[in-house]
Amino acid sequence: MLKIEKKVLLTAFTTLKIGAKAEFFSRLKNKSDLTAVLDWAKEKNKKIHILGGGANLLVSGQVPGLVLKNEIKGKKIISKSGNTVILEAKSGEDWAKFVDYTVKNGWHGLENLSLIYGTVGAAPIQNIGAYGVELKDVFDHLVAIDLKTGLEKIFTAPDCHFGYRDSIFKRRLKGRYFIYSVTFRLQKKAPLKLEYGSIKEVLEAKGITKPGLKEVAATVKAIRRSKLPNPDKLPNAGSFFKNVEISLAKYRRLQKLYPDIPGWPVNDKLIKIPSAWLIERAGFKGKKFGPVGMHERQALVMVNYGGAKPAQALALSIKIKLAIQKRFGLDLQEEINII
Repeated sequence: MLKIEKKVLLTAFTTLKIGAKAEFFSRLKNKSDLTAVLDWAKEKNKKIHILGGGANLLVSGQVPGLVLKNEIKGKKIISKSGNTVILEAKSGEDWAKFVDYTVKNGWHGLENLSLIYGTVGAAPIQNIGAYGVELKDVFDHLVAIDLKTGLEKIFTAPDCHFGYRDSIFKRRLKGRYFIYSVTFRLQKKAPLKLEYGSIKEVLEAKGITKPGLKEVAATVKAIRRSKLPNPDKLPNAGSFFKNVEISLAKYRRLQKLYPDIPGWPVNDKLIKIPSAWLIERAGFKGKKFGPVGMHERQALVMVNYGGAKPAQALALSIKIKLAIQKRFGLDLQEEINII
């Protein structure tokens, strides 16, 4: 039976382990639970907030309304045709475990996205990406439920307006839909993407010259573990800020001041600068501000050393943004979601 609780502290439900209380809280196990809570919220005139794995989230204050913890799980093969596998996963599935499942079965497409914390349902909202691959590259469609009407709608890739760590669900449709399932288009055989980051170098150092799917996934995991703290041991929300995209002309002006500033082309007009480099150059890498700080090995990751409050995390975020604007004339944008 569906249970709706009052005044539930959300700290334990986020990987940053920073949070405040939700006015009302409920766990979803299936579509019937969702239908029931939508009716309840409509009757009580309460706003709904969706909580997945809490891996890309900062709860900045008390949350009015109803917070729904998505625990709807399940996956199934929709079809296999030639080299293509169409695979559906319910939105409450753990993303990292889901990727492991595809790799184990020999299906190509998600291996470079190994060991990313969160849920399947959050992946298209963020258009998650790593090591040269983004979710949109393997996305087929998703099924979402309108939180106001309860009606289902299918979203194709064009419908989602995917961008860099962005989608329509972070903008015009933010808070409007509950993503119920996501369907992926994977391949039985496909070229491996080894050029991004240090994947190829790590494989060669191990003497692996002809890697398979499992070797690539294992290498991505090893690289991520070497750079990023495990949130179970040191609470964090992954990359706190997006990388910065600027014009080629502006990048060249910055190069004159900072000859070692890294950057790579997005297209003919835009250059992407790693925000980790900016934050490190501004002196924040490994620096603590009370119980919060930027990680000693990865300047892009804000960590909670214990007992941090929402206001302290927000204050550090603002401090960093102001410092980057003052020094480089660039505006950082949070990659995490703040509620």
